Amino acid sequence: MKPIAKVYTAILFLFLFAPIVIMLVFSFNSGNSLSVLSGFSTYWYKELFHDANTLGALRNTLILALCAAILSTIMGTAAAVGMNKLRSKYMKAAMNTVTNLPMVNPEIITGISLMLMFVFAGRLMGMATSLNFGTILIAHITFCLPYVILQVLPKLHRRDKALPEAAMDLGCTPFRAFLKVELPEILPGVLTGMIMAFTLSLDDFVISYFTSGNGFETLPIRIYNMTKKTVTPKMYALATIIFFVILLLLLITNLMDDDAVRERKAQRRGTKSKAAQASGKKHKPLSDRGRKVLAGSVLGVAAALILVVSVAGGSDTLELNVYNWGEYISNGSDDSVDVVDAFEKLTGINVNYTTFDSNESLYAKLKSGAANYDVIIPSDYMVSKMISEGMLAKLNYDNIPNFQSIDESYRNADYDPTNEYSVPYMLCTTGIIYNTTMVDQAPTSWADLWDEQYADNILMFNNSRDAYAIAAFKAGKSINPESTEEVDEVVEELKAQKPLVQAYVMDEIFDKMIGGEAAIGVYYSGDAITMIDDNPDLAWVFPEEGSVLSVDSMCVPATSENQEAAEMFINFMCEVDVGKANAEYIGYTTSMQAVWEVLDEDLKYSEIAFPSEEIEAKEKVFTALSDDVNSELDVKWSEMKSYDEGGSGVVFLMLLLAMVALACFNIWRKLRKKSRNMY
Repeated sequence: MKPIAKVYTAILFLFLFAPIVIMLVFSFNSGNSLSVLSGFSTYWYKELFHDANTLGALRNTLILALCAAILSTIMGTAAAVGMNKLRSKYMKAAMNTVTNLPMVNPEIITGISLMLMFVFAGRLMGMATSLNFGTILIAHITFCLPYVILQVLPKLHRRDKALPEAAMDLGCTPFRAFLKVELPEILPGVLTGMIMAFTLSLDDFVISYFTSGNGFETLPIRIYNMTKKTVTPKMYALATIIFFVILLLLLITNLMDDDAVRERKAQRRGTKSKAAQASGKKHKPLSDRGRKVLAGSVLGVAAALILVVSVAGGSDTLELNVYNWGEYISNGSDDSVDVVDAFEKLTGINVNYTTFDSNESLYAKLKSGAANYDVIIPSDYMVSKMISEGMLAKLNYDNIPNFQSIDESYRNADYDPTNEYSVPYMLCTTGIIYNTTMVDQAPTSWADLWDEQYADNILMFNNSRDAYAIAAFKAGKSINPESTEEVDEVVEELKAQKPLVQAYVMDEIFDKMIGGEAAIGVYYSGDAITMIDDNPDLAWVFPEEGSVLSVDSMCVPATSENQEAAEMFINFMCEVDVGKANAEYIGYTTSMQAVWEVLDEDLKYSEIAFPSEEIEAKEKVFTALSDDVNSELDVKWSEMKSYDEGGSGVVFLMLLLAMVALACFNIWRKLRKKSRNMY
């Protein structure tokens, strides 16, 4: 069995560490490829440390991790001491169960439940926004606490209980006896718990994503936002640094635990440890080393925090919270203009820039009251919906003189007839993007996405309105259903297509299409230009049935506390130079004629960005749906996503029964072992 065990261990380590090794190697790639090594270079590490957004996320992560580690260590140690003094075994069992819940509960459940609690509490207190640094700190303390308790409790069980009593007999107060007698004994566990809490807080993503407010981005969230489009070795460099930091912290924790175990064994035998015997010197007490490790760690992290914060600057300036689509603004990469940075330098206003991936997620975030934004960029139908629900503020055009640059044809649209609430930003159309090396004949119709020859090679919108529109075009129906029955009919088309679909995607389509992982997909015109630039084998077509035209507009939410600054930002975005930089970077259709006139020739005359009049005549626009129809669409979309003709329900039932059987078997084993020990 030993050779088999060795082979199994080797395979296990291969699967665990091979991806990390690949990531490490390609972080030093001189090119931007993720599969071809062009040479050794530290270029991406240099780029990383010149990225202001990444440095800001680093600062936030360090501050959050340090605060969470210190507070959870103090609270966890106090909780462990209290639990250790409980006399009732039932109470101890109950407390252990409660404190262990955050460890065994799925992180996504913990994150969502905490978010809902914070939103509920915020509304009770009349707060405009419920999520902030305080909420994410509370969330991190919540899931770090059990790990601290888990490390401290065993140390309390093994300590000499007579020593604190003797200290109190000699005149010490209970608190002084704890500090002078008990704490040095349990200090290794306290330090281990603190380092573990720091590590857990440092790399948490799921809970942070649900409980962080606007303007507070941690490194894991930053990495997630960086991967929404094409991944670059810069992200590999960032992930490599995080990996080695966490590895170092884990090594320190394990070494401290090993030293503690060796010291206890040596004390039981009444001998010195092997290391002490070898050196001929007395082994230092762990508590002394622990104090030095703790002091050094705290001082080192504090120094790093002070350095980062001093570089980042103070927080007394006015802050503007901007919520936009992913990669929907010129951000300084690829020698482009950093629009946000230019606005900050011009006005002195600090911009907290975050992104969303669908109109529905934007609406849900604002509707929940979880966060407050000053500038948002929804699509036309969502603008109409938010106007009807009183979610948008009327704009003061005295602060937006550049509105005159907006082309007349895009003003006073049906979704905002008087242009009181929105300023058009960019336009896009939907269409089919395909790989010419994987598709023999160019598609011409939306119905080609139902062709079985492309089975498991089709990418569809992970977005109910856009996906519904494609099925509606195929079925000859309106993209704006007027009844629930109409919704049901069209969704049946999506159900029929589902067995052929490889994945429902949004920004994930970039990596899949550029990397040749799918043959055909659907997306937006501007992003198609970006993908074709990265992979010349890709091509674009406007289906013969027509396509969806969307106008994304800049708006100010009614809850904004900085409307004047928000209008300054909108006016800045309407500058010709800024509009040119944005249009050339993202490839979408500009709403400003003056910008079109100064665009690069390739984009200016692109048939994708600026289609012919014949194609424009077939374009349809979304309108706001009634509440009943919109609710039906959401329900049917969810049902369709979970729909499976293959009978996954049977598989789920079998898995559930297997889990129950396994649990019963483990309980039987424990009871049998207990009965044997009694005899």
